[in-house]
Amino acid sequence: MSVRPPQSLAPSRQGETALGLLEYELMSERADSLGRAGLKVEALLARLGHADGAEREKLLYDAAEAVQALFIQREVCGLRNGRDIIARYAIPGEVIARLGVKRPAANS
Repeated sequence: MSVRPPQSLAPSRQGETALGLLEYELMSERADSLGRAGLKVEALLARLGHADGAEREKLLYDAAEAVQALFIQREVCGLRNGRDIIARYAIPGEVIARLGVKRPAANS
């Protein structure tokens, strides 16, 4: 006796139009970009944990820019709530406070 999966789980041939394939590729690119943005935030927050002085100040702004880019990429994917990202990555308040803030010019 053979068992077939329900028709609702069977692969559909309807979505294999040119437009359906394009939409699939676009969704794949969005997901990949979202993953890269998350990895960048993780890396910067890890470096921030070991920095002090002027290096820490620079990393705070770098991390804020990366977090802002992650929020924007999430919005592109249709995910509007950023609270879960703040909790998941344990983004410090120092970084959140710098979101959208212009980096001060370097003193010459």
